[in-house]
Amino acid sequence: MATAKVVQIPLKTTTEKLQSEKKWGAAVMRHGTLIVPSILLRAQARLLVNSTQMIVLLQLIEHWWTVDSKVFPSMKTIATRIDLTPKQVQRTIDALVKKGLITKLSRRLPNGGKTSNEYKFDGLVAKIKAIEPDFEKARKAKIAAGKPGGLAANTD
Repeated sequence: MATAKVVQIPLKTTTEKLQSEKKWGAAVMRHGTLIVPSILLRAQARLLVNSTQMIVLLQLIEHWWTVDSKVFPSMKTIATRIDLTPKQVQRTIDALVKKGLITKLSRRLPNGGKTSNEYKFDGLVAKIKAIEPDFEKARKAKIAAGKPGGLAANTD
């Protein structure tokens, strides 16, 4: 029977700190990070998402930790964070649902009472994946335009 060998990995030195800690500071980074693809921000107009809808969407995504995690922040939590009323947040979420970016699922307490809704992002993910080829084509065109001969000489 083989035995497992424990290998200790040394902690990073001060000069190898994560870039995020270098930019923001360790104290700030202890509060967590939000990972979203840059294309989400770059495609905001293409997705027909206004600034209020984007900030509400980002607030929802902040609670989406893993692909299978359930996302159910309250309207009040989001409203407090971004200085809107819960009703404004509700209308904004309804607009995101209407655009097909998120799905809203009603949740019930064991006694039948209502609690915060659950949100899913399948529509948003599908739309981002669908428009990604356009962004890739534009990225390649930008690179080609900067090469000798420009686009005419550097098409794939």
